[in-house]
Amino acid sequence: MLIDTHSHIHFDEFRADIDDVLARAHAAGVEKIITVGCNDTDSAQAVAVAKSYEHVWASVGLHPHDADRGYEALEEVARLSGFDKVIAIGECGLDNYRSETTIDEQERALRFQIELGLERNLPMIFHVRDAFPQFFSLLDEYDGEGVRGLVHCFSAGVPELEGSLKRGLYIALNGIMTFTKDPSQLDAAKQVPIDRLVLETDCPFLAPAPARGKRNEPANIAHTAKFLAELRGEPLEDLMSSTTANAEQLFNLV
Repeated sequence: MLIDTHSHIHFDEFRADIDDVLARAHAAGVEKIITVGCNDTDSAQAVAVAKSYEHVWASVGLHPHDADRGYEALEEVARLSGFDKVIAIGECGLDNYRSETTIDEQERALRFQIELGLERNLPMIFHVRDAFPQFFSLLDEYDGEGVRGLVHCFSAGVPELEGSLKRGLYIALNGIMTFTKDPSQLDAAKQVPIDRLVLETDCPFLAPAPARGKRNEPANIAHTAKFLAELRGEPLEDLMSSTTANAEQLFNLV
């Protein structure tokens, strides 16, 4: 069994054929899927999809690109976090790569959501891009308070990996690993401890080889699993069982 810890199957790209998408996922061994919200209205759609399908769960959050939506949006995320089948807060975090929101807006939104996760006893799905020093500094403000979660779409190097692991976070790898030309990313992927590794698609984005150029979907996580098993020199069955157990533990999906 595989678990897609980060999809967006509630997006419009899947509206016309979501039943077929889920059937293909099941046929590929992907039996549990988390669909992840990016802002207040989008998170509501994620919750609605999760409530409609037995093997789909939702995460609700305010992405750093949407951190300027303000306090009302955060309050709506907080309201949505109380629904059944909401099993995480996020995606949320810090992004210095191309976000049009300010770092103050991003940090304000991230703190709100970390505190919401602590209040709800829910894990976090963190988005961190070109912002690991700031992210670690902010996260350290909550040291000892029980923040838990993962770094979504991890594509940094070993120093960032070590910093994330030091803070007890899981590492989520996706199709980027199958086509990256950056050896530091592959080196980090090899070094993720097997008990801290989970898999994701981030669909409809980042389709892995051999599906490059197509809409990504949860079934494609099988390609990423196969690639990582070969990269890391591990039996595929071991990687699948470990990443599934890790995701079930983190998100209480047992």
